[in-house]
Amino acid sequence: MTPLTTLTQHSTESPSQRNQAGEGNKWHPNWKGESQIVLMKETIMNQEKLAKLQAQVRIGGKGTARRKKKVVHRTATADDKKLQFSLKKLGLNNISGIEEVNMFTNQGTVIHFNNPKVQASLAANTFTITGHAETKQLTEMLPSILNQLGADSLTSLRRLVEALPKQSVDGKAPLATGEDDDDEVPDLVENFDEASKNEAN
Repeated sequence: MTPLTTLTQHSTESPSQRNQAGEGNKWHPNWKGESQIVLMKETIMNQEKLAKLQAQVRIGGKGTARRKKKVVHRTATADDKKLQFSLKKLGLNNISGIEEVNMFTNQGTVIHFNNPKVQASLAANTFTITGHAETKQLTEMLPSILNQLGADSLTSLRRLVEALPKQSVDGKAPLATGEDDDDEVPDLVENFDEASKNEAN
């Protein structure tokens, strides 16, 4: 409970002058009269009002948050609609016939879009690519991506090729050769009939 503030009334008259006027203890410096009772009633009422307001704010019952305002979570679809509306203002046109988009990064990775929706506005100098993006290593996309590589990507590819023999020397990864002897049928060297006769004896 909060401490009560009390009001005391002080007079400039001397105690003898006050007693002569018939006021007695009413003007005594330590007198606490009606003003203290009024303050006590106000504090009790204020505490009741406060408890009532707190009870109104609580939504779910005891132990829940005291929020009256419900937080609305924004969904990605709402953001997507706003973005599409802004792009529509710029006057973007759809470009059809694009099967894939590859963006090369400085770290040697490729951001790959398969069958994206591509829009462009030359007047606004704006191009948009919408679709599912995958981040892949440059080595994963190598056979089909060679004709798309620029000068920067070719230098990073050379660095990767130079790093491969170093890894094979360290024993981390064996170096793959172009010739595989496993593809051909091996030559018949022994006679299996003699081997089966030897096992039977």
